Amino acid sequence: MHTSRATLVQGKAKPRGAFPHIKRAGDFLFVSGTSSRRPDNSFEGVDVDEMGTTQLDIRAQTRAVIENIRDILASEGASLANVVEISTFLVDMNDFGSYNAVYAEYFDEQGPTRTTVAVHQLPHPHLRIEIKAIAYAPTQ
Repeated sequence: MHTSRATLVQGKAKPRGAFPHIKRAGDFLFVSGTSSRRPDNSFEGVDVDEMGTTQLDIRAQTRAVIENIRDILASEGASLANVVEISTFLVDMNDFGSYNAVYAEYFDEQGPTRTTVAVHQLPHPHLRIEIKAIAYAPTQ
């Protein structure tokens, strides 16, 4: 019997549209594009000083995105070890090296397949990265 359910995860930033954080379809979990946005709609990896100068930290944003995905997967009893595919969207490919270094803190060559593409922009000007993921997590 294949089950399908969509979930909005408590304690995570509300999606900026009509879609769930995660959808289970049988033994697969599909995590919607996830950013470094916090539940209060601020962003990890963003510092704006009193003069309005903005510093965007791709390392902090990457870490926050992966940890948000980890928390979202946990809502279905899964972990980052269950991830089989990742798609990453970077606003600037000059961030690739720093993104890749943080990514390697969580995954290695035995981890998920991965595609990384450059995009013109993301839904907020402070966002440098968004990641979507597919995990395999059989129900017992």
